[in-house]
Amino acid sequence: MRVFWFAGLLFLARWAHGSEYWNATELEAAYYGAGGGSPPLLVGLTLIQSAAAKGAVCLDGSLPGYHLHRGYGSGANSWVVNLEGGGWCNDIKSCVYRKRSHHGSSYSMEKQLQFTGILSNKPDENPDFYNWNRVKIRYCDGASFLGEGYNKAAGLYFRGQRIWLAAMEELMSIGMRYANQALLSGCSAGGLATILHCDEFRALFPGNTKVKCLADAGMFLDVVDVAGGHTMRSFFGGVVSLQGAWRNLPRTCTAHMDATSCFFPQNVIDNIRTPLFLVNAAYDVWQLQQSLAPKTADPHDNWGGCKMNHANCNGYQLQFLLGFRNQMLTAVKGFSMSRKNGLFINSCFAHCQSERQDTWFASNSPQLGSKRIATDVGDWFFDRGQVDAVDCAYPCDNTCHHIVFRGTH
Repeated sequence: MRVFWFAGLLFLARWAHGSEYWNATELEAAYYGAGGGSPPLLVGLTLIQSAAAKGAVCLDGSLPGYHLHRGYGSGANSWVVNLEGGGWCNDIKSCVYRKRSHHGSSYSMEKQLQFTGILSNKPDENPDFYNWNRVKIRYCDGASFLGEGYNKAAGLYFRGQRIWLAAMEELMSIGMRYANQALLSGCSAGGLATILHCDEFRALFPGNTKVKCLADAGMFLDVVDVAGGHTMRSFFGGVVSLQGAWRNLPRTCTAHMDATSCFFPQNVIDNIRTPLFLVNAAYDVWQLQQSLAPKTADPHDNWGGCKMNHANCNGYQLQFLLGFRNQMLTAVKGFSMSRKNGLFINSCFAHCQSERQDTWFASNSPQLGSKRIATDVGDWFFDRGQVDAVDCAYPCDNTCHHIVFRGTH
């Protein structure tokens, strides 16, 4: 078992405004900064110049962008398209705050990003996809690339769906239209976006192109919090309503359910036609922090220690979290029965495991059935075998890389 420490001060600074806080990129930077491996590839930012004419702009009206590292050899016509994650904004206040950050404006985006995990260019770190064209599309809308609207008073452009379309058009124009195989991926809010855009991605290509989707830490569940309320449903309801995301949700869901329900992947995954692989921690620390035991549901901070470090959880709290795990397994039961789909659910206190090198493919990466996440994803994508890997309940797995927060909760 490996414990991954993360500074509580940064966590608090981000959490003070809406749902945006630590993400996989920041965790990865901390991992390498601590001497966790050789320096990763740095890839520059490209802005989509044609986006402005389409109104496909970030929250503040700036151009969207992406980072591309070209493939070569056997991977020259293969593509991994990764959708960046980074929370959502559900009201004017949080969206105004967000538009001043790298998740709302390309003016604030890093000019270079580390490519690690599934985006790594090293065969010993990413054996199946290292020489593919690998793209990370920056996330600057706040509704998982689904919004459509504009708030003139606050100067907020809710244009996630247009950004998605402009990015796909750009990538197709620079070579993706020749792809013989393609994988759409993303973690957290990007994992949710991957699920909701999966069939749209498939539709971009001819029928003989192998196209699949990988959603990491995107299974946000519609469950009750520790006070018996519905924190996540209320939050997602604000995102869907404010940003007009209801206009672009899968019709297979909205035909018989309300729009907020259709923003939850548990109500969508069974009807996705394209092969989909789900990677998720059964004890997702993001959902523990924000959906299950947020401060609004835990005003006396009874869950504070447990949220910071799983080792501090008492028997009642672990039983509550076991119930969350069981609800996740119930949510994917029908999905997992289709042979085209894949599943890797480990009983770790983690979040986003495909973009971090230490959890994707390293000597001590998390394993299920003696196989690492990268191995299972590769076996599924290349049809080397069916993958339906589900862990036993915590604390049975000693290969986990648990995230533990330092500082004041």
